Amino acid sequence: MTKRNKIIYWISTLWLALGMTSTGIVQLLKMDEEVDKMTHLGYPVYFLPIIGIWKILGVVAVLIPKFTLLKEWAYAGFFFSMSGALFSHLMSGNSMNKLFPPLLLLTLTVVSWYFRPADRKVMSVYQ
Repeated sequence: MTKRNKIIYWISTLWLALGMTSTGIVQLLKMDEEVDKMTHLGYPVYFLPIIGIWKILGVVAVLIPKFTLLKEWAYAGFFFSMSGALFSHLMSGNSMNKLFPPLLLLTLTVVSWYFRPADRKVMSVYQ
């Protein structure tokens, strides 16, 4: 892995971890703005702590060494969560300022996953 790729990986991964942790905590605490957002999007409020816990656990999985299969699941969860959030905001007619946070976290998820080092990847049985 080149030095440039390591830098891209760590910058995107740390920003992803910060974004997922902060939004996870806000959702876990069921802050008023998050409750209003979930209600506006048509989702039940009880989803908030569930999503918040999974985001925080996903951050732990992505950051700790080893457990490569668990990392894949965490990245997949981030991808589905953020693409679902993006689609939900689009379908609700929200403005670009509401679309930007999930779009940013979705982009960081893909960049972090793509540039992850070999020791953080699941090795194929066919290699």
